[in-house]
Amino acid sequence: MKLILLGAPGAGKGTQAEILCDKLGLPTISTGNILRAAVKDGTPMGLKAKSYMDAGALVPDDVIVGIVKERLAQPDCAGGFILDGMPRTIAQGEALEQMGVEIDKVLNLVVSDEAITERMSGRRVCAKCGASYHIKNKPSAKPGVCDRCGGELVIRKDDEPATVLDRLKAYHDQTEPLVAFYRERGKLVEIPDQGSIEATNALILKELEA
Repeated sequence: MKLILLGAPGAGKGTQAEILCDKLGLPTISTGNILRAAVKDGTPMGLKAKSYMDAGALVPDDVIVGIVKERLAQPDCAGGFILDGMPRTIAQGEALEQMGVEIDKVLNLVVSDEAITERMSGRRVCAKCGASYHIKNKPSAKPGVCDRCGGELVIRKDDEPATVLDRLKAYHDQTEPLVAFYRERGKLVEIPDQGSIEATNALILKELEA
């Protein structure tokens, strides 16, 4: 099964991708994680992406499409995958089609801007392995410490309030048009926020079986 997770930053794409990865046995391809690794390693692509990410702006299509294309060519993607955070623009959606990538369903996680702003202010990520937590919805066992690797939990620059507003504006301007793009292709499945991670995931699984 080849899936795309759509939704505003903070809508829960990464969390749901993680659960689906475990339940369906599909690799999750998070462009955010690939990009952050490239930035941390100081690769040419990472340096190019960093200036955009620091400003809360979207990374250019050519950078995103290039890294995703490399990733989809790897053997673990042969039986399907979950794309989290890509495509972010109509141009990226069209580039995927031109690459011959067949998508089965596009899950659109629908959450209000107000709920997202509140949600992201509590988000924490591990500085070492990138695992994500939330001080209220998904706390680590020991405050400030990653359950997985013991690394320090930090607030990402793009989760700071001013950057969140910039990211939401960028989402509405550039990414939201993909909802209509995939609806026209008969691929779109709307997933309204169910109030908890578990309930939202149960709805996703139900829709995938339909």
